[in-house]
Amino acid sequence: MHQSSSPPGLTDEQRIESAARGLLRGIGRLAQTLFRTGDFGLTRSQAAVLDALEDAPRRVTALAAYTGMAQPRVTVVLQRLEERGLASRERRAADRRVVEASLTPAGRELLCEGRRRMAAALLRGLDAGVEDSERAVSDARDALTTLLNAIEPETS
Repeated sequence: MHQSSSPPGLTDEQRIESAARGLLRGIGRLAQTLFRTGDFGLTRSQAAVLDALEDAPRRVTALAAYTGMAQPRVTVVLQRLEERGLASRERRAADRRVVEASLTPAGRELLCEGRRRMAAALLRGLDAGVEDSERAVSDARDALTTLLNAIEPETS
């Protein structure tokens, strides 16, 4: 059985809460470090919107919900991305009130290149002190998937 690093005498709920705080801090630091090594030349908000557009075009309202940004903020971010040729916005012919955003080929390439830099930095770091880099990353991904499925089973 896994030994807990929490002080003795805590309830299960307190131990989980303590572990969750550490996990959240760790995820935050990892995300910041990976984003920095990706060297996207974008703000984190801009990168989040590009990431949200990767699989399919989305309405501005859906982007706001997906990224956790307010709709007016998403509109400003999209405008900046569009100015750089990384995203495009179009009104739907069937309903001119609906604006749908898409990733451009340049936006897709920027995401791919940044992710390659992120993966390379992660691999370099792991190779310096981890016996099985691939397994470490795979185990971390699986653990995060398990946690996401526990919290949001319908979206994971």
